[in-house]
Amino acid sequence: MLTEELLDLVRQTARQKAETQTLEVKAAHVGCPQRLYDSLSAFSNQDSGGILLFGVDESKGFEIVGVYDIQDLQKKVTEQCNQMEPPVRAVFTVAEVEGLPICSAEIPAIDLTERPCYYRGAGRVKGSFIRVGDADLPMTDYELYSYEAFRRHLHDDERPVERADLDTLNQDALQRYLLDRRIERPGFGKMSEEQQYEMLNITRNGVPTLAAMLNFGLYPQGYLPQLAITAIVVPGKEIGELAETDSARFLDNKRIEGTIAEMEEEALSFCKRNMKTRTVIDPQTGKRTDQPEYPIRALREAILNALIHRDYSIYTEGTPVQINFFSDRLEIHSPGSLYGRMTVDQLGHTRPDLRNPALAVMAEILTDAENRYSGIPTIRREMAAYGLPAPVFENRRNEFVVTLYNHTQEEEPSKPTEEQSVAGHDLLSFCSVPRSRREIAQFLGIKTTYYVTRNYIRPLVEAGKLKMTIPDCPGSPKQKYYAG
Repeated sequence: MLTEELLDLVRQTARQKAETQTLEVKAAHVGCPQRLYDSLSAFSNQDSGGILLFGVDESKGFEIVGVYDIQDLQKKVTEQCNQMEPPVRAVFTVAEVEGLPICSAEIPAIDLTERPCYYRGAGRVKGSFIRVGDADLPMTDYELYSYEAFRRHLHDDERPVERADLDTLNQDALQRYLLDRRIERPGFGKMSEEQQYEMLNITRNGVPTLAAMLNFGLYPQGYLPQLAITAIVVPGKEIGELAETDSARFLDNKRIEGTIAEMEEEALSFCKRNMKTRTVIDPQTGKRTDQPEYPIRALREAILNALIHRDYSIYTEGTPVQINFFSDRLEIHSPGSLYGRMTVDQLGHTRPDLRNPALAVMAEILTDAENRYSGIPTIRREMAAYGLPAPVFENRRNEFVVTLYNHTQEEEPSKPTEEQSVAGHDLLSFCSVPRSRREIAQFLGIKTTYYVTRNYIRPLVEAGKLKMTIPDCPGSPKQKYYAG
């Protein structure tokens, strides 16, 4: 970091009065902070790395207090960096603000194959941290395992389901699958049937694999109860809102079980019966056509992606895929974060690492899933063809969420009204310090945070007048906004 960049960062932090996903402030005016291990670990374990800013006191409203001794501070921070595994190599920059010495330590991200970075004194389990908003939180067992699984190429879809045997699989479907493989690869047919089962990841040492159970099982949920789909229809925009007529929490509520093909088909049926239908008139021909609330192909791809690419480890097998219908949107929650090196920005543009290769190959044939990395582009294309907003993809801490909005682009506010402009101007003054959605709604005197987000916050963010404290996770409940 250049000196000018450090000065800009100090001024921006003093103005925002907030730490961020990539920034942690420390006073350090009377000595070096004793325990930086949590932040060193958390910053090293995220792709963007992070910055430790010394000489700013959060307890005093982010007042610039300077550091006690630049040289000694760098020495002692480096000593703590060397206590990490792997060791952290901080890059220091110093400057002077209002006659006070300031120092920053840039913490680079370590390669995915070396994660997690942890404090050796606490050990890998207790010394590994992850950054969530402006907090450093201990990694969960699942987060630790996900790094291990990627590094060692462990595939949970190939693990045996110990209580099952071949009789629990649909033999007709299984034999058709085997016959197709024998026809495609004549040499393959020369193996014994037991060898074929092992080669196709249907069994491991004679026991059916999780992939086989979910694609050929007579009743997979008898062995894996929560590897299903829960689908609900909520009367409002948030879970917990009640219907006006009978105070019902859910307008529809269903648990969907079976193989992947069966769950996909039943989930689509659930979506179809709960979607509104609108009539669209072609302006050129005058032809009237009925159009469902969401494009069916987009829904199908999103559901298949959730079922095929979800995490199937023992840490998430108690969590089903969730389909949540709201009045303004549809959310599909898939257990497990994005796998490997994939980021949200790369979705649909970069070939991903496959978390469940055996399951994906079987499902490609049994469900006509293309397995050609075309699912995300198809969802985007179908939503655009319907004139709906682009889908929103969120990689949350332990789940991946796809959100489809049902309002058309024409329904989006194109220009702020005079009232909104005045309110927006006042809002920027109100957001001179970071504010939550609820705080902004209360300031504007509007009860619905969704309306405020859509009509006030989002346009100001898009115009660059408001910024997010957690830009990497726009939908975070801890999200706050400040004037840019």
